[in-house]
Amino acid sequence: MVMPDISSDGRWLSIVGIGEDGRAGLSPAAAAALDGASLVVGGARHLALAAPLAAETLTWPSPITEGYAVVEARRGRPTCVLATGDPFHYGVGAELARRIPADEIAAYPQPSAFSLAAARLGWSLPETACVSLHGRSFERIVPHLQPGARILALSWDETTPGRLAALLAERGMGGSEIVVLEAMGGRRERMRLARAEDFALEGIDPLNTVAIRVAAGPDAQVVPLAPGRDDAWYESDGQLTKAEIRAVTLSALAPRAGGLLWDIGAGSGSIGIEWMLAHPANRAIAVEARPDRAARIARNAARLGAPDLRIVDGPAPDALAALPAPDAVFIGGGATVPGVVEAAWAALASGGRLVINAVTLETEARLAALHAEHGGTMRRLAVSRLEPVGGMHGWRAAMPVTQWIGVKP
Repeated sequence: MVMPDISSDGRWLSIVGIGEDGRAGLSPAAAAALDGASLVVGGARHLALAAPLAAETLTWPSPITEGYAVVEARRGRPTCVLATGDPFHYGVGAELARRIPADEIAAYPQPSAFSLAAARLGWSLPETACVSLHGRSFERIVPHLQPGARILALSWDETTPGRLAALLAERGMGGSEIVVLEAMGGRRERMRLARAEDFALEGIDPLNTVAIRVAAGPDAQVVPLAPGRDDAWYESDGQLTKAEIRAVTLSALAPRAGGLLWDIGAGSGSIGIEWMLAHPANRAIAVEARPDRAARIARNAARLGAPDLRIVDGPAPDALAALPAPDAVFIGGGATVPGVVEAAWAALASGGRLVINAVTLETEARLAALHAEHGGTMRRLAVSRLEPVGGMHGWRAAMPVTQWIGVKP
């Protein structure tokens, strides 16, 4: 078979979105790109949907990065990659575009699973949270579980709807409605409704999307949207930045979308977790020397919906050596350990922030020296809470916290 020359504009890689209706749903241009390729790459399901194929085929290997390398090596030869629906919405399109210039790619998307589900349900996509649980941490859906929220979630497999139902019931949201949309766009399409608290759907197709209408009971575990979540959210052995100080500390760190935080001496992990909750693109690394606390941080991160928090189990400054450069650093413990502050300050880029909290006189002295050397902002934070005193009530003061905020010039 003689293959045609690649497009005169140099677009040798075609990325074709294909639905459950297979070739019948492809546009003429997408079908021509598929038939004009000398190699077609995709999952086994995609290749079956596109059959018959005269070209050589490659099923994505494991790990899939090996397949990306094969595609890259074919630069200049007509190649087609098949993907589900919209390749650039949680698909392989974005991964390939990180490796291959966009002006060498011709893309032919179809409606994404989110678009198909919204059309079936009559939901407005801009008013719906769209989350992928396919190949990603399951607990990342937790921050989206807000009263009255509408959520569309791409499933990992047929077990995902049941897991979501159990999670909702466990968190006091058992009255939530779950709609399982299976094999949308094809002959096997099916849509079924159940409540989380009595979910019993069987025979779910592995290719499914889950729609959730959240109904939160009066005692539902809803993760608040503002920093300084109640201390009760965190499992702790006492090493916890308390809620009021945490809120001020997050403000001092000034999170920005996509920023990376180092949380050194992380304790219970609250600062790194709430940094990540500030924006879905935010990243954080919790550095903790004690293994028991590192395990506790992982549990806290999963419970609050920040399961992608990276945890480095080891003492600073040695544990900092191979970490990616941060946009901000918080030191909640270990500021007096030789080399810790110096390593953090050196790693920060221009404009990066270093925030240190101190409760001891020795650490306060260290902060005073840092202020003298680098300038910045110093403040003392004092919080009192009302507590019973016999049959009456009085204010009990917590230890004051001295905070230094340094911005690297």
